[in-house]
Amino acid sequence: MNMSDSERVKTLITSLGYKWTDHEEEADLLGILSCSVRQKSIDKVYSRIAKWNKWKIKKSLLTFVSACILPADKEKFIKMFDFVFPITDLHQFPDMIRQYGVASPLSVNQGNTAHESKENAFPLSLSLSHSAVRDSGLVLSEIDLFWDLPPSYDSKFEAFVPIQNGCNKYCTFCAVPYTRGREVSRSSQEILDEIQSLIAQNYKSITLLGQNVNSYGLDKKGNELSFPALLREIGKMGEKSGKDFWVYFTSPHPRDLTREVLDVIAHYKCLAKQIHLPVQSGDNDILKRMNRKHTVETYENIIADIRQILPDATLFTDIIVGFTGETEEQFKNSRLLMERIGFNMAYIAIYSPRPGAKSAQWQDDVPHSKKKERLHLLSEVLRKYSLQYNKELVGKNLAVLVSGHDRKAGYLTAYTEGRIVTRFPSDDASMIGQFVEVEIIAASELSVEAMLLSRKS
Repeated sequence: MNMSDSERVKTLITSLGYKWTDHEEEADLLGILSCSVRQKSIDKVYSRIAKWNKWKIKKSLLTFVSACILPADKEKFIKMFDFVFPITDLHQFPDMIRQYGVASPLSVNQGNTAHESKENAFPLSLSLSHSAVRDSGLVLSEIDLFWDLPPSYDSKFEAFVPIQNGCNKYCTFCAVPYTRGREVSRSSQEILDEIQSLIAQNYKSITLLGQNVNSYGLDKKGNELSFPALLREIGKMGEKSGKDFWVYFTSPHPRDLTREVLDVIAHYKCLAKQIHLPVQSGDNDILKRMNRKHTVETYENIIADIRQILPDATLFTDIIVGFTGETEEQFKNSRLLMERIGFNMAYIAIYSPRPGAKSAQWQDDVPHSKKKERLHLLSEVLRKYSLQYNKELVGKNLAVLVSGHDRKAGYLTAYTEGRIVTRFPSDDASMIGQFVEVEIIAASELSVEAMLLSRKS
């Protein structure tokens, strides 16, 4: 989500006349889009701003922080950064800079003063998707104004498309509802317009983003499409285009993932056969304390539906170890769930209390050493079943999307439709961002090795 947000931040800052540099010590304006999901990420913010503030002794420098910020961190950040604001207030950033007494490079180049008009400070043409709303005299919400900013995509072949902001689920371990607010769905037409543009530009991978993507539209029933209806329209666009591309989405919530969604994915070629479905725990008592509002049984029923409707789909999940009060038996239930399902990938996190989330009020009573041990044990299960699946790919010819140079010299890295990491020998950088056909010749625990057969596009 922050990667996607950064593409709109880049559009606005570039519009002010700033030019991007790969060397932060050269910059006049430095910013961070923070993430409050884990303490480690926030610790990095404090480390970075401490370094930047030392630079201020020798040079003129503006700093900002935005995105996911908890109230306790915000109070501290205000004393450390020049600007602290929610991402939905990005459109006000030019005014913030001007009120700070600094003219943007654009205003300097145009000969304007620091008292230039807001229109001159923010010379962007907003997308047409909200033109009718503006013409009617209605006021757009802050998040709509943010989404109205055209993104400056970081990639020429992979794109993130936000469809929703915020969360209504209030999981007890999570701070997102307190940093991003309640769920707000983006205009269906605006989403479809952006995707149509990406298809026209020959993008190969498009990921729909939201904290709970499959509850898209529920806050605006009758005014926006439902999530399966949105996927259906994207599928039709893919069929009509005749082009090859894969559409992913992350992350859904088990509570809202229906058979209808799976049926739509099965029907359209461009909708990737890969499901990322966070489970968080394999124990019902822990799930209840997490306020997940699903049980192990309902989760496994969904997995059974996926296996039936999308037999070739890969399965990814998120899981937390060491949640407050987790016993050895409850952890064992999570391990057994992973054994039963055999995920292709699992993002396993050690629990850490997040200020503002309800569980932060509870005693964090699982020792860190025990959390690390449980992380290691679940990682072993993941590697076992990932290797088992990957071995079944050996000898198959598959289409893969080449994503860049591999760490191994003389190799390129790619991924399958199911997002299995694939590497094959080649130095031909012209294949990056293209589909190629490969034969899988070897398997390891979290990736496969292949031999190039032919280019597809």
